[in-house]
Amino acid sequence: MGGVLTGFAIIGAIIAAGYVVGRTGLLGPHAQFVMSRLAFFVLMPCLLFHTIATADIAAVVSPVLWVSLVSALVVALLAAVVFRVVLRRPLATTTVGALASSYVNANNIGLPVAVYVLGQATAVVPVILLQLVVLAPVALTVLDTATSGSGSWPRRIAGPFRNPIIIASLVGLLCSALHVELPQPVLEPFSLVGAAAVPVVLLSFGLGLHGSAPLRDPAIRTDVVVASVLKLLVMPAVAFVVARSVFGLGAEHVFVLTTLAALPSAQNVFNYAQRYGAAVPVARDVVLVSTVGSVPVLVAIAALLHP
Repeated sequence: MGGVLTGFAIIGAIIAAGYVVGRTGLLGPHAQFVMSRLAFFVLMPCLLFHTIATADIAAVVSPVLWVSLVSALVVALLAAVVFRVVLRRPLATTTVGALASSYVNANNIGLPVAVYVLGQATAVVPVILLQLVVLAPVALTVLDTATSGSGSWPRRIAGPFRNPIIIASLVGLLCSALHVELPQPVLEPFSLVGAAAVPVVLLSFGLGLHGSAPLRDPAIRTDVVVASVLKLLVMPAVAFVVARSVFGLGAEHVFVLTTLAALPSAQNVFNYAQRYGAAVPVARDVVLVSTVGSVPVLVAIAALLHP
């Protein structure tokens, strides 16, 4: 279980640092706003472009990709129905809830878990690319539409294509698909700047925790519980059934896919919600609750399914 504990220790330390910065007021009252915009408009696009442009798309088209896609879509659709139809939440809140229920922390937690628990660092790569190329652009497009106000339809339709994260993902995907090998001096600035994305998002998340406590607000408590249960229990259960019964995969693949599906919600969900001003407390609390709650879930999966 060293990988699980290592991953949580890493992100926990950075989030704690962000909380201390927020509590002491070191960066002033607008620090979280500035850091969030820096991550969304500069750091994350660089990270996504470099990650996708240098990836071998053909090599990651595997059962891991297809099972992860089916699992994420099933859970996202189920969450959308619950939030929109049962709880009657607005479209923006529904989108954040669906994203929080199905978008896993494949980097900060996923990579250590893949190395130390699964024994194969590449296991998480298909999930990362799936989220960057498919889930994030779709969710951001919906958020763009839901929060664009009363602008003209052409402007609202064109809005997502002005989104830096979507642009970076599409350009990176194009480079990878066409086997465009960019010179190292061209890629290196994207690598250096993109490397700051994860720690800045984690620090911003820690800043957001100052002055707040998870599940304290009764108005969002149901939303947080629903999204957390879907993420921690329903998504790994769906992945297990799809991998074993639908695709007929062996014990090792079933273990890997169930473990990846049980990863907590990614901090990117909080960043997206913050950028669009949509259900920010919900995203913040789901990330925190699922991060803490995923520890016993991952340990249980390892104990029951490790081949």
